[in-house]
Amino acid sequence: MMNTPLTARSALRQHWREYLIEAWALGTFMLSAGFVTTALESSGSFLHTAIPDPTVRRALCGLAMGLTAMTLIYSPWGGRSGAHMNPAVTLAFLSLGKISRWDAAFYSIAQTLGAITGVLVVFAVCGSAFAAAPVAYVVTVPGPAGALPAFLAELLISFIMMTTVLTVSSSRRWSAWTGVCAGVLVTSYVTIEAPLSGFGMNPARTLGSAIPSHNFDSLWIYLTAPTAGMWSAARIFSIYERHRHAICARTQPHSAMRTCVHCGYTPITELGDQDSVTASRRK
Repeated sequence: MMNTPLTARSALRQHWREYLIEAWALGTFMLSAGFVTTALESSGSFLHTAIPDPTVRRALCGLAMGLTAMTLIYSPWGGRSGAHMNPAVTLAFLSLGKISRWDAAFYSIAQTLGAITGVLVVFAVCGSAFAAAPVAYVVTVPGPAGALPAFLAELLISFIMMTTVLTVSSSRRWSAWTGVCAGVLVTSYVTIEAPLSGFGMNPARTLGSAIPSHNFDSLWIYLTAPTAGMWSAARIFSIYERHRHAICARTQPHSAMRTCVHCGYTPITELGDQDSVTASRRK
């Protein structure tokens, strides 16, 4: 018997918990980014004075962001939602048939609302130290090199991130290290790539800073480049690895929790009863 297509109402009824988790996860990431950046970069901060080298400060910020990402990915809640924390990641998995259209839409909305909430909480606590330059709501804007290098950098880091997640999560031996690899890349990107684009790689993360700050400078870069980079990585990987059966829409592939994202290559349909589907398992 064929399954009834998943509607917006049935998606909300079945998976609202996963949507809240995605909002919580990216909101928590933005809390960490906001507080750590304010502590390291605010002109009146003790740490800013004590650590004069901007590269060292970026490395410390990157380490904090990478550890935050890993903690969220390996948390029980991250295991339930898949810990996408990024609409570009969600849309890439949608293109692989690993999440339904309505679930992907509500994931993206929840991620964006979570990011905005996280930024507003940091502003409420830190005030002008967070809002004023150079922290400036941790907004993502092109560096001194300009818009084109920022776009290309965002495209490249997004492509590498998605390729890494798909490759590692599809390996029998290394899949448990998917979150670690993602965290290491975040640390590296903040340290090395941030001067080019501010390290966005996440449309919801960019909107989370842009909307409260009313700074929409070159917003198109941070909406299009991450999405295009991750979508391209997913499509290329699916073609190259067509014979494999382990593409997983979770950054914590070994989680046994029931969720609305799936592992196994065979694409899901627009399901009405997600309990009726058992994800393909590694052999």
